Parts: sequence; structure tokens; C-alpha cells
Amino acid sequence: MPPILPELTNSINLKYVKLGYQYLVNHFITLILIPITLGVLLEAVRLGLDELLSLWQSLHLHQFHVLFLSFLVVLLAAAYFMSKPRTVFLVDYACYKPSVTLRVPFSNFMEHSRLILKDNPKSVDFQMRILERSGLGEETCLPPAIHYIPPKPNMADARKEAEIVIFSAMESLFEKTGLNPKEIDILIVNCSLFSPIPSLSAMVINKYKLRNNIKSFNLSGMGCSAGLISVSMARDLLQVYPNSNAVVVSTEIITPNYYQGNERAMLLPNCLFRMGGAAIFLSNCRSYRSRAKYRLLHVVRTHKGAEDKAYRCVYEEQDKEGKVGINLSKDLMAIAGEALKSNITTIGPLVLPTSEQLYFLVMLIGRKFFNPRWKPYIPDFKKAVEHFCIHAGGRAVIDELQKNLQLSAEHVEASRMTLHQFGNTSSSSLWYELNYIESKGRMKKGDRVWQIGFGSGFKCNSAVWKCNRSMEARADDGPWADSIDRYPVHIPEVVKI
Repeated sequence: MPPILPELTNSINLKYVKLGYQYLVNHFITLILIPITLGVLLEAVRLGLDELLSLWQSLHLHQFHVLFLSFLVVLLAAAYFMSKPRTVFLVDYACYKPSVTLRVPFSNFMEHSRLILKDNPKSVDFQMRILERSGLGEETCLPPAIHYIPPKPNMADARKEAEIVIFSAMESLFEKTGLNPKEIDILIVNCSLFSPIPSLSAMVINKYKLRNNIKSFNLSGMGCSAGLISVSMARDLLQVYPNSNAVVVSTEIITPNYYQGNERAMLLPNCLFRMGGAAIFLSNCRSYRSRAKYRLLHVVRTHKGAEDKAYRCVYEEQDKEGKVGINLSKDLMAIAGEALKSNITTIGPLVLPTSEQLYFLVMLIGRKFFNPRWKPYIPDFKKAVEHFCIHAGGRAVIDELQKNLQLSAEHVEASRMTLHQFGNTSSSSLWYELNYIESKGRMKKGDRVWQIGFGSGFKCNSAVWKCNRSMEARADDGPWADSIDRYPVHIPEVVKI
């Protein structure tokens, strides 16, 4: 069977490697000045005070020269510290945990499908085959409106779902962090398929009576990777506004987007997408340095929308009967592979050890200019990061990323178990995965975690965080509170329904 994603070892585009190395070039002066400064200080310590005074007197400097040099040193130091990016801390986050009354076991899902699609048994069989191989478990949840037979999605129910998910996550975040809503300076809400007027960000502002000078943003239509786009946007805003707090809310509202037609490509999302949401508290205030969970190191965004196939591979449209749904192209996995390839070759130079970077670069140049038959070297990202949060978009995505990045079963455990317990919760899935790692007690101080998300357009975005403090295994709060002890579980290739 041919691979779903293209083998990363088959081709590496040199231009994306150049993009990554530009980051290093941009910081070249800093990398040079630091060792020189340390060398000068060590030499001064070795010489001693008397030797330094003797050397100073031998220079016969005029007072004007001394003042000028002092001014120059102060100016350079000020320019350095002013241009240095502000550190962005992830203080804490909270994930929405659906009520047990919203669970959709396989038997319920298929009963609904048979009743809704009673005139098209082939579509019912198709959904059953997808569900059997999806990697989802029996406890995933759908919103109340979808539980009706037939489903009755409307604007009021969609707003109700948004309020349930977003407000629950926000309340949990306030409880965990002690954050006062009036202390929020920046609010970013991302939800791809539900964009009402007033916006979801306005809904949050109204609910919690946030300040009238808050900087609020509402992102829509950006797919499952929109959560990391929101993090990137928050980071950029926190560079501009000092001593500020930002809250990012990531979710997807299922109610108005449940497809009730017969097109197979548009029925697939019904089998995978489930309720979920997360609220993330970011800050550049130094007062949060000691209590923050993580520090943001890098965000890399890759967009393939200039290519027609990539642009249309996840496409909202009407079927022949006029029913709206999301059409997933058969080229989706190949396009996702190309986007991933571009993203990892850009982020590689930022996170990989020098030895890995040099070996990778030498092999790449060798294949490019000397012998194309040389086997490409894929850097070992396990040497750069300890934990991986791969978007739980589906079983096939996780399988192929595990294979191509040469990851162990434990590295992708958080992604597989999140897909099993919660389904594809779109942009918020990365935070359920991170919480799984924490709940298992695996996150230690100094560990780095790599979040990878895919989205329509087509986009591949990733973020790398560094853990500020070790976290003990906890099962008393969070989305995994009543299930973490049962995981990991064995997920068979096919679950017979």
C-alpha cells in the first residue's frame, strides 16, 4: 500500500532550508558578541585590578575619549536590550470537558446515520467503515442539536454550543490562574466555521464585562491550525505592548456544520469532528516568570495556498442538493505532507543541535551538487524536543507522521489517546494532548514540546515551548480527570460495530 504522506526522505526543498537558516543569520551578531564579551571578562579577571589600571594608564586617553567610549557602550547596550524580543510566557490553560450526556457511542452514531440516510444505505456503510478505522472511542461528544433525529441545527443552538464550550473553558482558566477578567489586555478567539454577528470575541467581552480598551480579534475560516495562528498573533502583540496579558480561545462549533447530504467526501467530517475547546493565558509580565508553565521559543507558519490543489483540498461548498458541507479532497494527505516538509525544514535550524544541523546541511549539499543518489538524512527531532503534540486530525495523519519523523509509540501516545477520548476537536486538540502529557507526570523542567497543526488553506503551523517547572501527575482536574488512569489503551486497527 503506498504511503498516505509523501516520504520526507524522498525530497527536501532547499529554499525552505534557506528560510530556516535566515533566522540564525539574523541573530549572527548576537551569537558572535556573547562569546567575545565572555572572553574579555575572563581575560580581565585573569589580569587582575593592578594590571588593568597599569594598562589603562598606558593608553593616555583624553577625557573626551573616555566619555565618548562610555556613551557608545551605553548606547549599544540600550539598543541591544530594546531590540531583544520580550519573553512570552504560557501561564496556564484550560480545556473544555463535555458532559457525559453528550456522548455519542458508535451504536448511537450509526443509528442516527441509518435514520437520517435511510434512502442511501451506501452512505451509511461508508460512514460505518470510516468510524471503524477512525481511532475514535466510545466517549466522544456532539452538541445537543445533533442528538435530534433528524438533527435540527439553527443559529440559536449554535450560539448555545459556543457559550457552553467557551464559557466553561474561560471559567476553568480563571479558577486555575486567579486571573481577573479586567486584567485581560488582548483577547483572540478562533473558530473556523461559525462566525456570527456580533463575533464570538464580542460574546466573551459581553459575558465577562471586559475593559472597553481591550484589543480583541476574531479569526475564522483558518482551519484546525488556527490555534497556533492565534498564539503567533498573541506573541506579536505582546512584543508591542509591554506588561500585558493575552487570552486565546480555540474551538470549533459543530452545530451548524453537521452535513446531512450523501456526498462521501463531505460525510467524512461527521465521523471525525467532535466538541472541544481551550482557553490559553499568555503574558509578557515578568511577575509571571516563576509561576508560568511554559515559555514560547518559536512559532513557524507555512502556507501553501498559492497552489490551487492546496487551496481547494479542504473546501466548504454546497452539494448537488444544495446542502452545505466541508469537502475533503483525496489529495489532502499528500498536500499535508508537502506542507509538513516545508515547515520542518524551516523549524529544524531553530531547534536542532548543531551536530544535527551540520550533518543535515552537508548531506543536503552533497545530494544537490555531487551525488543525487545519496540517501537523504532526516534530522532526529527527538534530540531537539522531548514531547510531540501532533494535531489529532485522524488516525492516518498520526500514523504517517510517526513513520516519517521516526517517532516512538510513546511520542505519539498523547495524540492517539486524545483522538480516542475526544475525537478531532480541531484547533483545540493540541491542548488536550499537552494536558495528557502533564497528567501522566511526564513534563519536566527544561523539557521542550513541539505542537504541530494542519489547517485549510492549506497550512502547517508549529510552535515550540520550553517547560518552566516540573509537573506532577494530577488527576483531580482538567479534561482527563476521570479517565487518565485508564490510558493508554490499545486501539485496534478495525473496531467492528
